[in-house]
Amino acid sequence: MSEANVIGGLSGGAIIGLASVLLLLLIGRITGISGILGGVVNWNATKDLSWRVAFIVGLILGAVLYRLFWGPLPLQLQAQGAMLVVAGILVGVGTRVGSGCTSGHGVCGVARRSTRSVIATLTFIGVAMLSVYVTRHAIA
Repeated sequence: MSEANVIGGLSGGAIIGLASVLLLLLIGRITGISGILGGVVNWNATKDLSWRVAFIVGLILGAVLYRLFWGPLPLQLQAQGAMLVVAGILVGVGTRVGSGCTSGHGVCGVARRSTRSVIATLTFIGVAMLSVYVTRHAIA
């Protein structure tokens, strides 16, 4: 792993942590991306809409600014087309079934010592490890 990747990972983690702390201190809300996006999609959540939209726009703008200043995003997609759509749907279903996503449970919930979030995060990580093993070693 290159030094740039390590610095990028540490910087990204610090920014995620800072954004989570600021959202909690300033608005009193937990940074769970699926919940934030769900509030934008849910038309009844009009009183919360402005900060939710600003947060989502900030996520997108961060990627745009990275691309403008540092070039293409260092991403390597492992799937294409229909597989990405199926994966996105499965992630959406998983966030509903698990009552949240990795950002809500893994970043904020674990930091608050929530038992439910620790279990959810261990489940996310375990299933991800199993999925990688099956797709890269058992099936291939």
